[in-house]
Amino acid sequence: MTTLGKILYTAQTHTTGGRDGAARSSDGRLDVKLSPPGSAGEGTNPEQLFAAGWSACFIGAMRRAAAAQKVQLPADLAVDAEIDLGTTNEQYFLQARLTVSLPGLDRTIAQAVVEGAHQLCPYSKATRGNIAVALNVA
Repeated sequence: MTTLGKILYTAQTHTTGGRDGAARSSDGRLDVKLSPPGSAGEGTNPEQLFAAGWSACFIGAMRRAAAAQKVQLPADLAVDAEIDLGTTNEQYFLQARLTVSLPGLDRTIAQAVVEGAHQLCPYSKATRGNIAVALNVA
């Protein structure tokens, strides 16, 4: 396990009610209702929040990977993240798919950027070896 040498930011949230509750950040910028996946509830769910956070972070990691490889990324790059919640042997698990769109970039170069980003992204590091992750270049 890696110990942080320098903390750059600490996110703080207060959550009540679990999947049928609400979450609010200490600075008030995040204030969401929560509801279970697939329910008729009006809130989001932890899997959607995880997908949004990971895909945003992955884009930042792609920028770093591309810069190291001296590659110019297209302005309209995007990541579609899918997070599955499921069970195996009556235990809950997650799995993920990240589909990366890098329009106009050679497929081999795009794949190298995506693989580089997967090595840099903190979310990718946190999940590596813990859940199944598929990376796809659109």
